[in-house]
Amino acid sequence: MSAYSICLLPGDGIGGEVIAQAESVLRALPIEWRFERGEIGFGAYQRLGSPLPAETLETVLHCAATLFGAVTTPPNLAGYKSPILGLRQTLDLYANIRPCRSFQHPSSRPGIDLVVVRENTEDLYSGVERVEDDGNRAISEMIITRRASERIIQRAFELARQRQMNKVTVVHKANVLRETCGLFRRVALEIAPAYPDIQMEEMLVDTCAMELIRQPEQFQAIVTTNLFGDILSDEASMLVGGLGVAYSGNFGAQTAVFEPVHGSAPKIAGQNKANPLAAILSAAMMLDYLNEGEHASRVRQAVEDCIAQNLVTEEMGGSLNTVEVGQAVISSLRRLL
Repeated sequence: MSAYSICLLPGDGIGGEVIAQAESVLRALPIEWRFERGEIGFGAYQRLGSPLPAETLETVLHCAATLFGAVTTPPNLAGYKSPILGLRQTLDLYANIRPCRSFQHPSSRPGIDLVVVRENTEDLYSGVERVEDDGNRAISEMIITRRASERIIQRAFELARQRQMNKVTVVHKANVLRETCGLFRRVALEIAPAYPDIQMEEMLVDTCAMELIRQPEQFQAIVTTNLFGDILSDEASMLVGGLGVAYSGNFGAQTAVFEPVHGSAPKIAGQNKANPLAAILSAAMMLDYLNEGEHASRVRQAVEDCIAQNLVTEEMGGSLNTVEVGQAVISSLRRLL
């Protein structure tokens, strides 16, 4: 079999450290890889004048899949746009899928196995903003379209069916945002009858946030808009070990980009303290996308074994550094091969 061509986008801060460990885990598998690297993030902006160079987009498009680390987005730099948002929107990576599953660890609540399916290209992240009244009023436009709503809701129902789930929770705020969330809700009500084997439940976003804390075990698939999905999936990750084990995939018609949910953590960058497990689990998700499901399961099992044995970084209560966690996962993986 020919080698899989994979684009690695380490980015800023700890991105390079965690992607290096994910790459090492992938190299430990009996699979042929051809890794290519691209520039992205604030460092790329400083070196090349763009946080998302055209060459990076070309590399992502001609590779089978992409593994992305993290970027730093300075909030007060005029004209600077988040490169990961740019990547998602330019390549129309419309579906952000974030699984959330319990681990055998004191920081993880048992009995949780859910997935947040988040629309990834519009909403308040569309970047349509303006300032009025001499800077005393700032306005962001919340953009919700029928097309984007249809395809993300259909993706959620299809994913639920694929994973043998029997419920999809549609999360919105249509009681207040009557036109935008109202459209999202109406589209969900139109699509749900096509899936008679799956119950559609709807829930206001504030209620969902509360219920995720009170009884997260009730959820299976949650589908929602961009901003709500970003917040709820981060909240859910804290129930099962935190952002250090939170992973995701961004899916479009042409390609997919996989990434840990955490940020660039500049305060610990270069100190060999970063938790690489989310990046490694993102690599496992990428393996599923490449139809290497057996190896994906082995990588996830190796991570779970390390977590159960407390072979983790300090932030999860362990004593290992970044590289040592990566090596522990590889050692566990080799026993499973």
